[in-house]
Amino acid sequence: MKQPSRERAIGSDRVAQMMASELAAFEAAHPRSKEIHDRADGSLLSGVPMNWMTRWPGEFPVVFSDATGNSISDVDGNVLIDFCLGDTGAMTGHSPAPTVAVASARLDRGITTMLPSEDALPLGREMVRRFGLSNWQFSLSASDANRFSIRLCREVTGRDKVLVFNHCYHGSVDETVAMLSDGKPSPRVGNVGPPVPIAETTRVVEFNDFEGLERELSYGDVACVLAEPALTNIGIVLPEPGFLDRLRELTRESGTLLIIDETHTFCCGPGCYTAAYGLEPDMITIGKPIAGGISTGAYGMTDELAARVLEHTVWEAADVGGVGGTLAGNALSMAAARATLEHVLTAEAFERMIAMAERFEKGVQSVIDEHELDWTVTRLGCRVEYMLGAERPRSGAEAAAAFDTALDALLHLWMLNRGILMTPFHMMALMCPVTGEADVDAHTRALDEVATVLTG
Repeated sequence: MKQPSRERAIGSDRVAQMMASELAAFEAAHPRSKEIHDRADGSLLSGVPMNWMTRWPGEFPVVFSDATGNSISDVDGNVLIDFCLGDTGAMTGHSPAPTVAVASARLDRGITTMLPSEDALPLGREMVRRFGLSNWQFSLSASDANRFSIRLCREVTGRDKVLVFNHCYHGSVDETVAMLSDGKPSPRVGNVGPPVPIAETTRVVEFNDFEGLERELSYGDVACVLAEPALTNIGIVLPEPGFLDRLRELTRESGTLLIIDETHTFCCGPGCYTAAYGLEPDMITIGKPIAGGISTGAYGMTDELAARVLEHTVWEAADVGGVGGTLAGNALSMAAARATLEHVLTAEAFERMIAMAERFEKGVQSVIDEHELDWTVTRLGCRVEYMLGAERPRSGAEAAAAFDTALDALLHLWMLNRGILMTPFHMMALMCPVTGEADVDAHTRALDEVATVLTG
């Protein structure tokens, strides 16, 4: 096997030349998308319904018309193999038949009433079966689930602060849009209008930093640690042996509650990372794919924590306490989540998805070896990412330092121009139940082609 060599470094001039060619090819293949985007600029901010849609490669985003399974068709008639899958929101594949059938039937029978529906109890039992915790509530997003969980932890502990890991991502939660700067908590780059200085609400530690974690918890003012069991939004950063065990030990010793955010790490199996690796959190939060793409989030807690929450509940003001939302737990979301968990994201489906991820990982590694690239590839269940650095990062800071904006943009656009859609923020791929060998191999061929041109 060939070993990576720094002598095969990729020049910025070559990247720029290739990018110019790919941009021209992209614009030629997407005239209708460009027209729609240009017209939308007068009514939609930046011409898109949500600002992060501007982060796709190219001068304008592709406008899609249909999405089924792991395939997307755009308004210009181009067809894409989808490895982005709505950044996990469509990990089920687009419009999975069992979810669509149940949701369609529910639409005719009432969508939201503020009353529990008949699907709520069996859905709750399925959440308990999969994730172990026995007291569940539902929201409309993982962001809401994290936000509500933090508030509950503050309430029952009487403590002010939250601890998160550097370069984490837990949605649009004020306390978590944070990073380390010169060893101190600071707003993450791009944090819009933070309500208070982040150091007033948040302690930040590097992932896999045993000593830093012990130090920051020793002050006794942290209500909860909110953590992904492996970082995923700055690139996949896996926990080092013993780190998650030590996290649990330290939180218990300091009287701090532990929330595990499984929204992206659902990729590890039908019970998420928690079930796959035997974690013991006080709370679990999850969102995105559990209802097949229909807006839903959920948070569960242990019996012990649930008793503390109930003791602090002011029942006559339960609708205005900062936890809830009129549409949360609506009948449509409940029906879709039940169908998705019972019939789509099954144990058998995860076996296929993880097998495809293993094939994807091997394909990427073969290209890295053949072209002696200073890259690494990491797999987490049915999620795979290749990162532009010679060493696999062990912290958020190391992952951020390895990022090459220009090369990343080129790789994304190269793939898009060849009918392959990757997650826009990193070279990350997710498998769904219908992802097949031909889809994976198409990506491997495209990666080999771009590596050949890049290395000359």
